[in-house]
Amino acid sequence: MCGISGFIGRSKEDWDREAVLKKMMDKIIHRGPDQEGMYVNDQVALGFRRLSIIDLDHGMQPMFNETGDVVIVFNGEIYNHLELREDLIAKGHVFANNADTESLIHGYEEYGVDLLSKVRGMFAFVIYDMKKDLVFAARDFFGIKPFYYTQQDGNLVFSSEIKSILAYPNIKREVNEAALEQYMSFQYSVLPETFFKGIFKLPAGHYMLMQNGEIEIHQYYDPLMQPAKEPESLEKTVNEIEEIVHESTMAHMIADVEVGASLSSGVDSSYLVAEFPGEKTYTVGFLDKESKYNEIRYAESLTAELGKKNINKTISADEYFDSIPKVMYYMDEPLADPSCIALYFVDELAAKDIKVVLSGEGADEFFGGYNIYHEPLSLAGYQKLPLGLRKGLASIVKKLPNFKGKNFIIRGSKSVEERFIGNANLFSVEEREEILQTKLTHVTPQELTAPYYEKCKGLNDIAKMQYIDMNFWLQGDILLKADKMSMAHSLEARVPYLDIKVFEYIKNLPIDYRVTDEATKRAFRIAAKRHLPESTANKKKLGFPVPIRVWLREPKYLHRVEEVFSSDVAAQYFDQTLLTKLLADHRDGKADNSRKIWAIYVFLVWHKIYIESDEVDIPA
Repeated sequence: MCGISGFIGRSKEDWDREAVLKKMMDKIIHRGPDQEGMYVNDQVALGFRRLSIIDLDHGMQPMFNETGDVVIVFNGEIYNHLELREDLIAKGHVFANNADTESLIHGYEEYGVDLLSKVRGMFAFVIYDMKKDLVFAARDFFGIKPFYYTQQDGNLVFSSEIKSILAYPNIKREVNEAALEQYMSFQYSVLPETFFKGIFKLPAGHYMLMQNGEIEIHQYYDPLMQPAKEPESLEKTVNEIEEIVHESTMAHMIADVEVGASLSSGVDSSYLVAEFPGEKTYTVGFLDKESKYNEIRYAESLTAELGKKNINKTISADEYFDSIPKVMYYMDEPLADPSCIALYFVDELAAKDIKVVLSGEGADEFFGGYNIYHEPLSLAGYQKLPLGLRKGLASIVKKLPNFKGKNFIIRGSKSVEERFIGNANLFSVEEREEILQTKLTHVTPQELTAPYYEKCKGLNDIAKMQYIDMNFWLQGDILLKADKMSMAHSLEARVPYLDIKVFEYIKNLPIDYRVTDEATKRAFRIAAKRHLPESTANKKKLGFPVPIRVWLREPKYLHRVEEVFSSDVAAQYFDQTLLTKLLADHRDGKADNSRKIWAIYVFLVWHKIYIESDEVDIPA
């Protein structure tokens, strides 16, 4: 696991290319504190920060082929690199070391862009072919590893993190207000263009080619579900899930350093801990141990039963709030998911002992674990009523005070395409247009999700929701925070559920083996039950519980937010009268506005670090 940075092109600059590259690399030293490598000539400047995991004595980058005309910088791990290596040696390629990086170089020489269909892993890489003057860059199937880029002065400028690109000369730090507009609904950066105007992210499952200064972007993988309509026996399916989870977990153990695991009270991480052969697990919690916001007691109980060790820490409210500026610095873009800060602390805890941690991201998207996936089943009976009647009832109840069942009637009047944009949906279009003081595009979340719904229009509603989550929520929230929070502490996070072999199996999983009236992740939970206590295997999905709803009613923390909301910068972006009302209604218990307040607050904290500061650096 590492960080990559660089620029490629033939523009004539009046500055020192090597010094600029070094400055870019220094901004991501946390991604690779062990070693650094650079290659600079008139065409390319490639930088690499190394966190040594495999082939500790070799494997430095930038790395070249035997003839020195193909060079690569690569961030990630290729779990099948030994099999690739054997295949390539048989075809006549000569290897100089045991690092997985070299398999990518020779794989490119042998297969070109078709290399991507042969790898198994998480990756973001840039290959420069000097003979062809061709840049080939790619990001893994599901977006585990980040890749950002821009074009400046005729150069392609790229990095694992935006802060590195900002160190390149003449890059303007200007807020992309279209990104803010969508963030208000999604709670994360959802557009290809990031929160910084002119800086983009390569989507998951895509690669980039650049030749003669022209960029082409192509999709090479689409995680589309194809649920079987005539299922095999449940027992056979459960056996196969058991086998594939075990195989993927073991494949992700490949390392020349110790591997640990993150552990919550949920079934996903618990099943991983039961499967992995390591000893150390890591957990954080909030408030006291008996609180619903503290998972430490579950973690301690499970690891005692499994004969493993749990290292844990209870995070105070002061620690949590004091860490927010640092977390937003490492995130690069605003993320209104309170759990990213909890993740920061659990990764900090793990990094004191180990360099690699297994984590349970992806199981919910793959196996059907989110509670919202019940909704198509819950609404099925109601939606047998004529659409006109349902729309009429919804228009009536919208005007009434809140009552139990109001949301059911409103959502029941809409198709899945109208009501579901992913696991988070904060401000409605009407609410965000009322509160924002910026120039608006008026593009709705539904317009952004529509092309994806079109791709999966023949599928069951639950499979459609999974596809939307994999293309939005998983990339924009779950995997972004997993990468940025682990790498903030020079820790490699591996996600065995998010494996191409796992997906190629589960994409055919029948719907009722995913979600039923009684359970989410039905077949997965049955497999997990063979390795875990029943109470853990059947535990309802909680996410990563963080008590911001409670804390934002305490004067001490409410005052912190009020100060930021009353600033001149807040007035530049938001209607401050409505900000005051959001806070007052939440404080007085009239509404739970915690997530909306949080989204605006962390944006303004991010803005202070990245836009208002003369120099972007780690906050004190």
